[in-house]
Amino acid sequence: MSIVTKRGDHGITALMYNRPVSKCHPRVEAYGAVDELNAALGLARATAPDDRLRERLAPIQKDLVVLMGELATAVGDLPRYAKDGHSRTTPAMTDLLEKWIAELESAKVSPGGWAMPGTSAASAALDLARTVCRRAERRACSLQEAGQLDSPEILTYLNRLSDLLWLLARWVEAQQT
Repeated sequence: MSIVTKRGDHGITALMYNRPVSKCHPRVEAYGAVDELNAALGLARATAPDDRLRERLAPIQKDLVVLMGELATAVGDLPRYAKDGHSRTTPAMTDLLEKWIAELESAKVSPGGWAMPGTSAASAALDLARTVCRRAERRACSLQEAGQLDSPEILTYLNRLSDLLWLLARWVEAQQT
């Protein structure tokens, strides 16, 4: 089977369970932003200066696949999605981010005002991922406001992740000075 299907040539794609929608549908915008976030985190992981950071980013990328799947499913199809054994975004996923935030803050990595991205390739990649995360959060918020986001945990997770990414970028900068 070829990757070329030609189904999208007229601006149409499909959600899970083959639900056709416009490529600019808010749900497609939301899971597309999370896909971009995952790619940005891949760049951050590839440029990470040490194994500890790479080991933190890989499970987050796996969590984002879960989040994308949930966002790519129409609310009415979520019971079928769960029945088919697909994972959903959970408070435990957010709790892990909060644990890592607490560790960084206890190491005296904390907000100190605006940051200027670009101190290093690794910290800039994390800052890029953070800004993409904020966009994904805005897209998910739009779904929530339209009554099309079943899980409020998605917004909580993305909000916490952007906080963590900001701290990780500052941690990388501190390690490299």
